[in-house]
Formats: sequence, C-alpha cells, structure tokens
Amino acid sequence: MTKNELRVDYKKRRDLLNSTIIEEKSIQIANKVLLLPIWQFSFFHIFLPIQKQKEIDTSPLLSLLQGKDKHVVVPKMENNQDLTHYLLLDNTTFRTNKWGIPEPQDGIPVDEDKLDVVFIPLLAYDVKGNRVGYGKGFYDRFLSKCKPGVLKVGLSFYEPEQFIDDVGANDIPLDYCITPEAIYKF
Repeated sequence: MTKNELRVDYKKRRDLLNSTIIEEKSIQIANKVLLLPIWQFSFFHIFLPIQKQKEIDTSPLLSLLQGKDKHVVVPKMENNQDLTHYLLLDNTTFRTNKWGIPEPQDGIPVDEDKLDVVFIPLLAYDVKGNRVGYGKGFYDRFLSKCKPGVLKVGLSFYEPEQFIDDVGANDIPLDYCITPEAIYKF
C-alpha cells in the first residue's frame, strides 16, 4: 500500500478505539519501553498526543522518564514546518496548536544534537522500520538534524505492514517500534 492509502486505513482503525482501549494500550506500550536498552541515556524527546486523532497517550511514558530522572524534551511546531525543542520543566506552560497538539510556550531550548532517544508518532510502519506519519515531513526534517546514532523509537497500537510502496530517499527509518504486544528492532 502507498503512504496515503495507509494513512486513510490507519485513521479509520484508530477511529474505532475508545478512550479505555487507548489508555490500556498506552500503558502496555510504556511498560514495553522499560525493556529497551536505552536507560543509560540522558536526553529523551517525546511527543505529546493529538487526542482527536486518537494517538497513543504518552503520559504513562512521560511519568516513567521523569521517574528515572531523565531530561525530557518536547517539541513545538514552527511556521516554517520545523520543530523546535524545549526541556520539560515543572513550570512549563502549554498551549494547544491548530492541529490539536499541546506545545510548550516557553522554556529552555534544546538542540537536536543533545538528544539520545526520540519517541516518534506514526500512523503505520513496515517490517523494515519505514514510518508513515501525517505527511508534512516534520519528523523526517527533525531527525535529519539529530546526531548520528540517535535512537528512533516509534510507538504504535498496531503490528507492522510488510511493505510501504512509496518510501522516499528522505524518509528516516526507525530503530525500534513498540506496540502493546511486541518490541520490533530494525
């Protein structure tokens, strides 16, 4: 299937999820993250979910990271279609943007080259770690600026597709994808 076909299909799948299922599966995903070989690192980038798109609730994972005294970094979308990144502090204030994404309004900026692990939102992915997002390229541009070796971890309610027909040269694959049932390493 193409990326656009997968976007349509997975948005329909998510529409069938209720809040209880999302909460349960999100907790299962956070528990699976505990099994990854990432806990020696310090700087973790995490997305905050678009609730109307029924994305994974990253609050259980966020609590886990904070409980392990990790530096948690959250993104903000800019008008030039880039992401800027801010250290999450107790006094960080958030505002929901026009796409329904909670974003930090202020704080301490963090350069991409400081990040060790990036948790990545997605709609679908394949067995090679290729990811399908919403199609704006925010994360591919962001990941291209990260240091070599940054660990890219997708989070998904679903198992991988066998193949994505139209993977592009600028698409950056995942290192891992975590589902409620499994950890996929690519």
